[in-house]
Amino acid sequence: MAFSRRKFLKGASTLGLGVGGLGSYAFGVEPGLMLDVSNYALTPPGWPETLPLRIAVIADIHACEPYMSAARIASICDLANAMSPDLTVILGDFNGGHNYVTAPVMPHQWGEAIARLKAPLGVFAILGNHDWWHGAIPSMRTNNVEAISTALRHAGARLLDNEAVQLRQHGRSFWLLGLGDQLAYRVSRGVYNGADNLDRALGQVTDDAPVLLLAHEPFIFNRVPRRVSLTLCGHTHGGQVDLPIIGTPFASRRFGANHVYGHVVEDDRHMIISAGLGTSILPVRFGRPPELVCVELGAPAIA
Repeated sequence: MAFSRRKFLKGASTLGLGVGGLGSYAFGVEPGLMLDVSNYALTPPGWPETLPLRIAVIADIHACEPYMSAARIASICDLANAMSPDLTVILGDFNGGHNYVTAPVMPHQWGEAIARLKAPLGVFAILGNHDWWHGAIPSMRTNNVEAISTALRHAGARLLDNEAVQLRQHGRSFWLLGLGDQLAYRVSRGVYNGADNLDRALGQVTDDAPVLLLAHEPFIFNRVPRRVSLTLCGHTHGGQVDLPIIGTPFASRRFGANHVYGHVVEDDRHMIISAGLGTSILPVRFGRPPELVCVELGAPAIA
């Protein structure tokens, strides 16, 4: 059957509109307007069923205009509060991850937004690689995380840097560990030295109470002992682009196929990787919207 030039041009135009529409969605709608809330319920090894704990997990804010403005961060914090968490944790990467912005959001601006976070056991944070590498966006110089540390302090969030803090819930205690960033110092292209010290953090645990670990990157998981009931991570953005059938091939090569997103179980060790809120490299998300996570410990697993 003959295929006319008119039909070809019509088909090409339709395809172009489709691709353009998907591009607009990936660059505008999903990263800037959508938000998923993901719930995990589990009782990992070493965590007693008699110690229920609800955790709101915020990761990879990557504050910048227009995608993750101070106003949007504030609304997400309100949603986290609506979960009625016992504990709220923020897993690093407060700084924007790319220069495709209309304006940076400075630490004092996002700090005012996260100051509204409330939880009976407190709000705790760790740092991510972008917090070490540059200022509020990559084109701005770093100040060695001083502005971020100050913003967190003024917001009432406690920064954990290879530290352990003991908390009590329903008369029982547990430990919360915060790991320093594993990619803090760039040595050369693709080569980094970390500010992390897992042994130091674990060495502050003085009894057999359950342990939770906050780590920005999931790379550390291979070294995490079974003594840790659950590791909470961000950094990967869940691949940022999750295509039908294809999945997340780039992220899988970069992080390992099983360490991109979601609930990971290896050798009875448990890790949850959040897709986070913001973006890096490019302001694009497809099939992996920004995500706020709620973790229920001491609860039956969700089927």
